[in-house]
Amino acid sequence: MIVTPQKLRGPEMEFTAPPSKSYTHRALITGALAEGTTTVIRPLYAEDTLITVAALRALGIGIGEAPGRITIAGCDGAVRNRPDTTLDLENSGTSLRLLTSLGLLCQNPVVLDGSARMRERPIGPLAEALGHIGGSVTFLKRAGYPPLRVGGNLAGGPVTVDGTMSSQFISSILMAAPCAEREVEVTIPFPPASASYLDITADVMGAFGSRVRRTGYTWFAVSNQDRYRGRTYTIEGDWSSASYFFAIAAICGGRVTVKNLAPASVQGDRVFPLTLRAMGCTVTFGTDSVTVERTGPLSGIGTDMSSSPDTVQTLCMVAAAAETPTRITGISHLKFKESDRINGTAERLQALGADIEWDFDSLTIRPAPLHGGTIDPANDHRMAMSFAVLGLGYGGITITGAECVNKSFPDFWEMLKGAGVQL
Repeated sequence: MIVTPQKLRGPEMEFTAPPSKSYTHRALITGALAEGTTTVIRPLYAEDTLITVAALRALGIGIGEAPGRITIAGCDGAVRNRPDTTLDLENSGTSLRLLTSLGLLCQNPVVLDGSARMRERPIGPLAEALGHIGGSVTFLKRAGYPPLRVGGNLAGGPVTVDGTMSSQFISSILMAAPCAEREVEVTIPFPPASASYLDITADVMGAFGSRVRRTGYTWFAVSNQDRYRGRTYTIEGDWSSASYFFAIAAICGGRVTVKNLAPASVQGDRVFPLTLRAMGCTVTFGTDSVTVERTGPLSGIGTDMSSSPDTVQTLCMVAAAAETPTRITGISHLKFKESDRINGTAERLQALGADIEWDFDSLTIRPAPLHGGTIDPANDHRMAMSFAVLGLGYGGITITGAECVNKSFPDFWEMLKGAGVQL
């Protein structure tokens, strides 16, 4: 699929944010481990979350689907999977990482594998940590990378987890912890990547009855006496997905309102509108909506994006439209995403005329005339959506492989069309 978004000027648009991908993954897995039935209301139906649904079914979890809801028959922490269970998690890193610790709760060992890109994404720190709390992990091809076989049992106790590559290593253990044989204490020796996602994990766990004690992002303790209980759970809107719409206002000028957003959300990407405010936009918060408007010039900023990685590429597009330089730091972990998002984003912007410098942990973007071109997003959904927004501001940008947005936001192109954007 190829799209060429047509140039906009001064749009006034309204969108509804899709359900959160991060919350949907976690609610599905937590519901599967709970006692009793869970109904997830307004889940995100996208490639990644459906991969998690399929994996849970392959593990023997009963799941039913109806419009706007998913019903889960929880296993109360005892996963009765068949012998020789293999989970193909395709390109969903969240699914693979969060489900790895469930292997310690399975009746039979489970093999976790994925796409060629998935086999390049490290999981060694999580595997090492699981070995200290009862797990048995074998790498089937390359040490530290999928595919891997996971078995053993979740004995619990103290464990140290290196989350500098991904906070999902920590979330994976935390989510399985209420089903352990004894309390799990997780020590995090270095600041974790994308720390705000641990807030989402703790939020979902608490909603399902788990008791989580913590000291910031350095120590967590999860009781095995307060196990998950099935419930009805509604998924909140996704601030990461909303960022593309806010960026339309910033890059093109005009006003954009996005509904279905919780102002008190713990999602790290909720700060994105405030970042745009610092760059010269006007931001107004409603009870469940946010409006971003730009009528004057954009100024560059310096910002640490370590806790909001999914909006880094979106911010890069806005920075390319600013009249002064922007420096983005705290992003070293982006090289382990669906693509190497540091090099990939920088090289593609440079090909469109951007003046950009980058290293392992930062990007600096200076004002420069931009021109059109063709962008191959390398099957990275966020690459496709962010460059599409830049195309709305400058025109002449064609996105190939545009269907990769189905990973997190399958309605993205249709929502733009519905707002009057020509593709």
